[in-house]
Amino acid sequence: MNEELEELAARAASGDQAVIPDLLRAIRPQVERRVAKFLPFHEDAEEATQDTLLQVAHKIHTFKGTGSFAGWLTVVATNQARQTYRSLKRRAVEQSAEVLPEAADPRTTSVIAGSRLDLLEALESLESSHPQLVQPLVLRDLGALSYAEIADELDVPLGTVKARIHQARKAVAERLTIR
Repeated sequence: MNEELEELAARAASGDQAVIPDLLRAIRPQVERRVAKFLPFHEDAEEATQDTLLQVAHKIHTFKGTGSFAGWLTVVATNQARQTYRSLKRRAVEQSAEVLPEAADPRTTSVIAGSRLDLLEALESLESSHPQLVQPLVLRDLGALSYAEIADELDVPLGTVKARIHQARKAVAERLTIR
C-alpha cells in the first residue's frame, strides 16, 4: 500500500490531476488519525481533515519526492491541525466577547478542555520563542517519523534534529508542568 501511495503522490505531484481523487481517498484515514492526535473533538478533527485534504489537492505540486510522501503528508496534516486549533481558539474568544449561549457550543468545547490542548498551547508558546524546534518535535512525537526521516524532510543534519527534539521536549515539559 505504501508503494502504491508513493506512486499516486508522485503522479499527482507531476501534474496528473486524474489521480488526485484516488490519492485523497487513500490518505483520508491516515489524515484523520494524524489530526485526531491534536484535536480530540470529532468535529474539530473532521474540519482539520477536510482542510488537510484540500491543502494536499492544491499543494501536491510542492511535493518534490526528496523525502517520503508520508513525511510530507505528516507536515501538511500537522500544520493544518494546529491551524484549525488556532482558528477554533480565535472563534471561542470572539464568541465569548458576545453574549454567552445558553448551551455549550460543541464547536468550541475542545478548545477549552483536554490534555492534548495543553500540548497545543505549549507548542504555540514554543513556536513564538523557538520556531525551529516545533516541527522536529511534532514530526517525531506526534508524527512517529524516525530521526532520519525528519532530517530528510527538514533538510538538516541528523544531529541537529536530535538536538532540536531534545530542546523542544524539555521546553514543552516545563510548560506542561507549570499548569
